[in-house]
Amino acid sequence: MKKKFLDLGKQPIANGFLYKDQIQNEYFFNLGVAFDEETKLVTQTEYVDPPLMFNDDYVYRGSMSQTMREHFKKLSNLLWKNENPMPKVLEIGSNDGVFIKHWPTDSTVAVEPCGNFAKETRELGYKTYSEFWDTELAKEIKLTDGERDIIFAANCICHIPDLDETFKGINLLLKDEGVFVFEDPSLAEVINNNSYDQIYDEHPHVFSVIALDNLLNRNGLEIVKVENLSVHGGSNRIYAMKKGVGDVEESVEQNKIYERILGLDKLETFVRFAEKVNQSKSDLLRLLKKCKQEGKKVISYGASSKSTTIFNYCGIGPDLISYITDTTPEKQGKLSPGMHIPVMSPEQGFNETVDYAYLGAWNFIQEIKNKEKDFVNGGGKFISHVPLVKFV
Repeated sequence: MKKKFLDLGKQPIANGFLYKDQIQNEYFFNLGVAFDEETKLVTQTEYVDPPLMFNDDYVYRGSMSQTMREHFKKLSNLLWKNENPMPKVLEIGSNDGVFIKHWPTDSTVAVEPCGNFAKETRELGYKTYSEFWDTELAKEIKLTDGERDIIFAANCICHIPDLDETFKGINLLLKDEGVFVFEDPSLAEVINNNSYDQIYDEHPHVFSVIALDNLLNRNGLEIVKVENLSVHGGSNRIYAMKKGVGDVEESVEQNKIYERILGLDKLETFVRFAEKVNQSKSDLLRLLKKCKQEGKKVISYGASSKSTTIFNYCGIGPDLISYITDTTPEKQGKLSPGMHIPVMSPEQGFNETVDYAYLGAWNFIQEIKNKEKDFVNGGGKFISHVPLVKFV
């Protein structure tokens, strides 16, 4: 039974950057968050239809971040050990090819529902299915391309509303001794960091290892290894295999014990989390209004999906944030979803007139600070809400 514990209000499509003449047709939904007492899954009360989010106009590019480029290159080296014969690989949610490009084209298949990115992976030489993942697609790939030694997904499984359908398809396509490797934001880190902006339309679920273990098990799979990662503000890399095939490492139970200590298997933990979210909203608005009263120029650094949740939940518009700078060309010259803050390139907007910059992409804080040393050395300050609202 699902029990709602948090209401983040009316929200738009998080990556739905738009032009002024598109505002009247902008889509909104109510972002409620619930705890499923049976599976221990944290999930949204209302799911947005995937084609509204993932389509030919999708704008998030994994390759825009040096951190993520290095991350996926390192992971590819870890998974690919120059085996002979070459492992057959499938990536679900290949985006712009930031991970898949490290694998041979003749043994690797991609699934990418966003037509613009599917075109790019095809141009790189990979067979790409521009469809949403389900058991029917798994059957088609199995028949046409054969079973897979490795199935990989990065920040993708949490995007799919029907997890039972997802895992059944994985089980169907995976070889008997194959491995399913996927990375998604960690619920433990969301709670520890009060990073409620990890919750938006594209993330209908935020996973604990406990919940994933329950869901995978009822679909014939089991977790054999867990790695805790720093990327995206704290993620888990899950290794799963068919039940009874692989040796289960200690990391699985260690993570589940830690999550029970945090109370991730109890509703009351999330009720307390909701109270902290509300306090964070009040603190952020108070700080931004104070900056405005003092005549300071505040912008946002990074037009992220996460910041869409923050700005719309808190009611932060151009009156408090003058504009947003972002390196993604597809976002520049448009308005942010919901609150309609102008987006421009860093070259155009990140200059000496800026006093403070809110970290819309706080999960890349170290990369940003290294890149923007002149801003910091010149007296500029960044603002973050993670884990508490403060200058950083």
